[in-house]
Amino acid sequence: MDVVSTAEVPAGERFAFWREVSTKLWVPYDLRCDPQVENGFRAHVGISDFGAMQATLLTTMPHSVHRSPKLIRQADPEVLKVGCIVRGGATVTQDGQRADLGVGDLMLFDTSRPFLGRHAPNIPTSQLLLLRFPRALLQLPDRDLRRLNGVRIPGAQGIGALSSQFLLQLARHMHELSASDTARLSTLTLDVLTTALADALDTPSTVAPHTRQRALMAQIHAFIQHHLDDAHLTPDTIAAAHHISLRYLHKLFQQEGHTVAGWIRERRLEQCRRDLADPRLAARSIHAIAARWGFASPAYFSQAFRSAYGLSPRQFRQRSHTVH
Repeated sequence: MDVVSTAEVPAGERFAFWREVSTKLWVPYDLRCDPQVENGFRAHVGISDFGAMQATLLTTMPHSVHRSPKLIRQADPEVLKVGCIVRGGATVTQDGQRADLGVGDLMLFDTSRPFLGRHAPNIPTSQLLLLRFPRALLQLPDRDLRRLNGVRIPGAQGIGALSSQFLLQLARHMHELSASDTARLSTLTLDVLTTALADALDTPSTVAPHTRQRALMAQIHAFIQHHLDDAHLTPDTIAAAHHISLRYLHKLFQQEGHTVAGWIRERRLEQCRRDLADPRLAARSIHAIAARWGFASPAYFSQAFRSAYGLSPRQFRQRSHTVH
């Protein structure tokens, strides 16, 4: 992931620098901020290419972003953007509709039409995941998508919540992704977006069955990752959260060559392995780390860890810290 930051720019030049960055990364905007904020303005953005899609994780102080008719005439690459609030909040107005967005909420931006966005002025720093892509990538009619301009897609209920969880996980782990990871995730991310937007339009039948299934699996994986620390995470709770039968959930995992319980166990072991190798957590007991990731039985955890990695948790920790 490439990173662009105002950190090394002289304080008085930071906001002008950020105007240039925004134009090069996305489309030409008129950016403005409070004069009292401008001199101490701070922002940085992480950038990853997801196939034909660009993913950016923006962390910024409050300012406004205006896409005017004049700027559209100057440059119109005919791209769409979907934003997901990771931290803080924002307000967006487009096509006469206004959306007040909080953490997890989604929003579609049509850069070919004027809009005004404002990062929450009462929150010192907001964070936003932005996915930018050619409109041709979405297999949804333009006339339908226009109905979503300026509309909040809630991140706390329905398909919007499941899609939000996937995107929030993506934002949290963007800095860890390799080129092969982003190539694999590009299709899944587009499937998730297509499904979420079609659901918001109340036209789920327009999405191909294989696209919906891939999006569902991506959402299930994100849900499990988010709830790994819950010792009561079970196939029943996962199926209920995604409004599918337990039988269908098992079938989906079988098609990928896994069991639900096995996949959960592998993810939990990965998190324990990471924590055991972290010298900053050296004072934390092995039992506490295992319990943190949903292993209630120390004996079962030790057996599962040894089976997966060929060492006991204690041996693995000692070897990892010796290497460091």
